[in-house]
Amino acid sequence: MTNLIEISKLQNAIDDELHKSLDQSLNDYPAEYISMLHYQLGWQGDKSGPEVQGKRIRPLLVLLACHACGGDWRNALPASAAVELVHNFSLIHDDIQDKSITRRGRQTVWVKWGEAQAINAGDAMLTTSYLALFRLQPFLAQAMMIQAIQLLQSACLTLTRGQYLDIAFEDKNDLPMDLYWQMVEGKTGALLAACLGLGSLIGMAEESQWKKLMDFGYKIGAAFQVQDDWLGIWGNGQQTGKSTITDLVSKKKTYPVLLGILNRQDFFREWQTLTEVTEEEALRLAKLLDAEGCAHKTNQKFEQLYAEAFELLDDMNLDFERVEPLKRVIRGLFDRAK
Repeated sequence: MTNLIEISKLQNAIDDELHKSLDQSLNDYPAEYISMLHYQLGWQGDKSGPEVQGKRIRPLLVLLACHACGGDWRNALPASAAVELVHNFSLIHDDIQDKSITRRGRQTVWVKWGEAQAINAGDAMLTTSYLALFRLQPFLAQAMMIQAIQLLQSACLTLTRGQYLDIAFEDKNDLPMDLYWQMVEGKTGALLAACLGLGSLIGMAEESQWKKLMDFGYKIGAAFQVQDDWLGIWGNGQQTGKSTITDLVSKKKTYPVLLGILNRQDFFREWQTLTEVTEEEALRLAKLLDAEGCAHKTNQKFEQLYAEAFELLDDMNLDFERVEPLKRVIRGLFDRAK
């Protein structure tokens, strides 16, 4: 069974593959151009290292899905690099669109190099992700290569729909619940599903299997976002590293907020009157949501989605020892001081 030391080995292999992918694509490119990408990936600049690199969860899921389906995780390394590059492309562009000054405790790429160069860096991340996929050619037949490319491109398109909905509803007090789930599918679920689909495809799983693993990924993405929405209001800020008033101050359309709107009670009436939310008002809104049962209902929804996700995975009857590392990493995603 894969142990913690082996998980660390997989993470090191992912970083090595990322270096290879970028080195192959960007040979003889300007040093500053390359440094923007290396900075985003946490390899360069102030505070560089594991703290700003993150856990590389998405590429890790690619490798573990491949392993769970009986494949050699090493064959899936190019796909793991591709999804991490896509993820970082989305982060660079998100930071520009949200005007985020910092990410993981240091300046974002657009703050450090300007919006124009940051957009270019994001575009480079996206393009190199597809070039990284072509490193799969020694391991995949042509038809499977096409399927892998289609999986990732479809995820990217769904991601843009999620971002569109997120931006489109910034200045509106309401958001239909079905559009909330579309937004979550795009911003959280699509890439997680693609990770599991790519890994299992490379692991030579049957089409029915890799599609079920993608369904598992979408469900996990939804559960993760609902939990994140709960933590954004009632979590322990010192443990999560996220203020519990930020979501309400920014009038973000989170799951508990949408429940409060649907209730049409005190929270809804106050929410409708506020064009801006102060810290004091945010604390009062949080209490109203709690009093109206929105905290409890959000927690229930998270637990329901989480349970449904693992039912999907268990129904696949994958080899216990091979699938257990994947399960353990997924469980770790939800160990966020809730």
